[in-house]
Amino acid sequence: MAEQTPAAEKPHRTSPLARLRPASFGAEPTGARLARIRRSPQFRDGAFRNERPTRTLRAREALPLLRESFDRARWARRTPTEAPPVVRPAVLDPGSPPASGLRLTWLGHATALVEIDGHRVLFDPVWGERCSPFGFAGPRRLHPVPMSLAELGRLDVVVVSHDHYDHLDMPTIRELAGTDTVFAVPLGVGAHLEHWSVPAERIIELDWWESAPVGELTLTATPGQHFCGRGLRNQGATLWASWAVTGPRHRVFHSGDTGYFPGFADIGARLGPFDATMMQMGAYSPQFWPDVHMTPEEGVQAHLDLSGGRPHGVLLPIHWATFNLAPHPWEEPAEWSLRAASAAGVAVTMPRPGESFEPAAGDLPGAPWWRALARPAPEATSRTSVEPSVEPVPEPVRRP
Repeated sequence: MAEQTPAAEKPHRTSPLARLRPASFGAEPTGARLARIRRSPQFRDGAFRNERPTRTLRAREALPLLRESFDRARWARRTPTEAPPVVRPAVLDPGSPPASGLRLTWLGHATALVEIDGHRVLFDPVWGERCSPFGFAGPRRLHPVPMSLAELGRLDVVVVSHDHYDHLDMPTIRELAGTDTVFAVPLGVGAHLEHWSVPAERIIELDWWESAPVGELTLTATPGQHFCGRGLRNQGATLWASWAVTGPRHRVFHSGDTGYFPGFADIGARLGPFDATMMQMGAYSPQFWPDVHMTPEEGVQAHLDLSGGRPHGVLLPIHWATFNLAPHPWEEPAEWSLRAASAAGVAVTMPRPGESFEPAAGDLPGAPWWRALARPAPEATSRTSVEPSVEPVPEPVRRP
C-alpha cells in the first residue's frame, strides 16, 4: 500500500524570482515530499526515470518540426473543418445509474468520467480553453466541454496521470478544490495541487505499484513510459503513471500518456483483465517522439497485453480530437484505431465527446462521426505520420 506523505509541509522561503513565476507552473516538491521522492526506485540521478532509455524531441529536430508547423496544408489537416459535435452525457439525466454498474463518459482528450460499482472517478480533468500555462497562448480547445464542472455533481476521486498541461489544468483543479473530493496523483504532483489550494489531507500521492482505497475501490498507480514537468526548472521532479481502478465487480485502466513498453503485460498479470481500457492513441509522432506516445497500433497491442494477449473488454481510444498537439491529420487516430482494433479482434468504441457507454452493452458507439469533419489530403505531400489514412476502415468489432 501507499506510503503517505505527511499532511502538512513546513512553509519554506521562496526567492523573489520564484515569486514571479506564474501560478500555473505549480510548485516544486520540498520537505517530506521531496524526501519521499528521493526514496523512490524511479528517482535516479536527480530525476524520475523510465525503466528503459526513451527518446523525446531532440534539439536538432526542433527546426524540422517547426517547418511542419509552417506548412499550411499540413497544419490545416491537423484540425477539423468545424467544431466536433458534443453529446449530453448520460450522467446528467437524473435517476439513470448504469444498469451494469460500469459506465464511461469520454469528455474529450484524456478526460473521462467513470461510474464504477457505485463510485464516480474523474480522470485527467481539463476544462480550460487552452492547455498552456498562459490563457492567451497555446493549443486551444477544438470543441466545447460537454458539461460544466458544476454539473459533475458528487465525485469520489479525481485521478491525475501526470503534470503536463493537457492533463493537469490549474483552473480546473482550483474549482474542484472547493469540493470535498479526494485527489489521487503520482509522486510529487501533490505539490502543484497544494499550491492551488487543494488541502493536503485530500491528496493521495502514490509511487508505481502503490495502492490506496477510496470507498470500495482500490486505486493503483501503475508504470508508464513518459516524462514530466511544467516549467524549465522542474523537469523530472514529478512522476507519471497509468492507473488501475478495481471495484467489487469491475476493473478499468487509464493509460495517461505513455509510449509502448513491455510493462503492460505485467500490469495485466497483476491487476487485470479490465472491463475497459482508456488508451492514449493520439498526439503521437514516430519521427519526433517515438518512445513517449503510442500510435493506435501500439495502443491496441497494449490493450491486448493487459489481458494476456487475448481480446478482452472494450478499448476506448483517448488523447485525440480536442487539441492540436502533434503533426498527424486530425482524424487519423480514429481511422487507424478502428483498423488496428478490427485486425486484432478487439472491441473498440469511438464515442463523440460527452457520449456515454456501458462496456457490457452490445451496442457501443462506433459511427464514424469524424469523417464529415476531416480535411481532404493534398494530392502530393510528405507525411510525418507513418500510417496511410486512405484505406477503407472496416466496421468496429462489437461485443457479442
